[in-house]
Amino acid sequence: MSPAVPLSVLDLGPVPAGGTAADALRNTIDLARAAEAAGYRRYWLAEHHLNPGVASASTPVLAGMVASATSSIRVGSGAVQMPLTPPLQIAEQFGTVAAVHPGRVDLGLGRFDIHKILAMIRARAAPPADAPPPPPSRYVDGLLIPSPGRVPGADLSTFASLAERFGIDGDAPDHREQVLEILSYLRGTAARDDGTPLHALPAEGADLDVWILGSSPGVSARTAGELGLPFAVNYHTLPTTVLETVAAYREAFRPSERLDRPHVMVSADVVVADSDAAARELASPYGQWVLDIRTGRGAHPYVTPAQARSRRWSDAERTGVADRVETQFVGSPCTVRAGLRTLVNAVGADELLVTTITTEHADRVRSHELLAEAVGAVAA
Repeated sequence: MSPAVPLSVLDLGPVPAGGTAADALRNTIDLARAAEAAGYRRYWLAEHHLNPGVASASTPVLAGMVASATSSIRVGSGAVQMPLTPPLQIAEQFGTVAAVHPGRVDLGLGRFDIHKILAMIRARAAPPADAPPPPPSRYVDGLLIPSPGRVPGADLSTFASLAERFGIDGDAPDHREQVLEILSYLRGTAARDDGTPLHALPAEGADLDVWILGSSPGVSARTAGELGLPFAVNYHTLPTTVLETVAAYREAFRPSERLDRPHVMVSADVVVADSDAAARELASPYGQWVLDIRTGRGAHPYVTPAQARSRRWSDAERTGVADRVETQFVGSPCTVRAGLRTLVNAVGADELLVTTITTEHADRVRSHELLAEAVGAVAA
């Protein structure tokens, strides 16, 4: 992988075992400073709700905190989940951060379609009797494209509660129209139905970059392409469709004032240690983390490697998380560097976004530092 492919961080704000949300937020600030020192280009904050194991619920607040605690690294959302927050509020919130930290803010926009998510979970947990079998795992240009995971016994109550708390009822709003609305506030072109201009300060004229994040070859990928925006594709959450998703974005791409050609960032779940064996030990609780999420329990504080070893797994559970476990990049700096090179080349990515979860915060910081040394991260 060429040093010209810059590294960025996606932080989920994991709550440490036996710790609190406050501990997780302090760890976020600490990791951001370490990432800046190591030469990472961006530090993005995820958005999750009603999960006892993560504290990344308010991305604009976190972005402001991280930007204030650092001096040069770009800071942003990975991603704000629409329609949980209205477009006007999103533009105003990130415009506020950008007003204080101009030229350092990324506004990453995601699509949270609760009805689609619930349908996907039901299909994974109990596919219809006449449903075709999932596609088998395969390798494309050396990259594993796994068969999708299916976990039986998913609990949908958390997702139902989330929809209720955010007042989501009926079909999701048009994603493309919501993105266009945000862009209108930022560009100063927003208007009422009668044509009267609307000025949303401090969003108007804000010095920030807008990204679209997506994991399937659907609305998000097409919207990013049609509007000429950079696109971040999730290999770490939905590796099965990464190639089709990027292809859909490139096919839909139209040049814009921002970009004259497609620009792709790809995400990867990574754990790096001094040796392959040490990294595998640190990553051993990952399967439990994924299982908790997919069964509807939500992300919980990361268990210890010893606890992970003592857990008894059913065959169905192992199969249900295999797509995520087998596509995690785990090992020494050289081992992980080789794997990430394959990912970047297969996707044709311009940037790489890594997320890391370990039981101990110090191991997470060290993982990012080792990766930056191995890859040769390029600062902004």
